[in-house]
Amino acid sequence: MAHGMRTDSHTSYVRSSGWRDSASRYALLPLRIFLGVTFIYAGLDKITDSAFMSAAGDGSIGQQMESVRDISAIPELVDLALKSPVGFGYAIALGELAVGIGTLIGLFARIAALGGALISLSLWLTMSWSTEPYYYGNDLIYLMAWLPLILAGASVFSVDSMIADRRRHASGLA
Repeated sequence: MAHGMRTDSHTSYVRSSGWRDSASRYALLPLRIFLGVTFIYAGLDKITDSAFMSAAGDGSIGQQMESVRDISAIPELVDLALKSPVGFGYAIALGELAVGIGTLIGLFARIAALGGALISLSLWLTMSWSTEPYYYGNDLIYLMAWLPLILAGASVFSVDSMIADRRRHASGLA
């Protein structure tokens, strides 16, 4: 036997390989569900909050943007949002809804994840940039959470996989 290898290990590896393959396929599903539901909730929460969807006043998007303007990484980005705070609030809310729905159902999953990452990046650079220590800022964590979904997409329980299966079946590859 070369290098002390066991000849009986192959059988146990084959049995566990199926489990590992299955676990790998489903590994990102909890992250997809969490991010999808969270972004849908965040979008709906903004749209239904009349105080938030105001240019000024307690809890408004305008007040929040004013309060972070001088402590953000890119004040010019905040200035751009302040030109139309309510419009910016709706853009963020509708973006969160689109990203959340796309992620949850797995429709254009990589594009949805990229959208989520861009929303999280913009919020990190503006709203939570000055949080200390940096790892308390939740927008950075969300940004990192989107990266595996950008890379891998939605392989199971997704519209994308159903479309891919139909294409394979139609082309005779299935």
